[in-house]
Amino acid sequence: MKLQLDRSAGLNTFTAYGEGYVSVNGVRHNCNLAVLPDRLLPNWTLATFATLSVADLELLASLDAEIILLGTGMQLRFPSPDLLRPLVRAQKGLEVMDLPAACRTYNVLLGEGRKVAVGLLLV
Repeated sequence: MKLQLDRSAGLNTFTAYGEGYVSVNGVRHNCNLAVLPDRLLPNWTLATFATLSVADLELLASLDAEIILLGTGMQLRFPSPDLLRPLVRAQKGLEVMDLPAACRTYNVLLGEGRKVAVGLLLV
């Protein structure tokens, strides 16, 4: 018996992840990817973690989301404070986590009906 409403039906959810890939709604992606409930932004940046720029974070800050997740690959790494300025100016919450945690957290927040977006570094 199902006891709760499935709020994520028809929305982008993570169905798998691993070293260098994620699957969204069963479709595998091997490039950096930004995911929102209603759209995907493949190649939101071509950067690696070491080459992330303010422009990359400005794009995330411009998304229609209250909470922004940043998945830094299989290893948790924190960007420099200078890179976070666009998110502070836009008054967006940011959580930095490794790829598996970012995918799981996105799905939980999506299921709660939150306005969430995630930028994932897969390369």
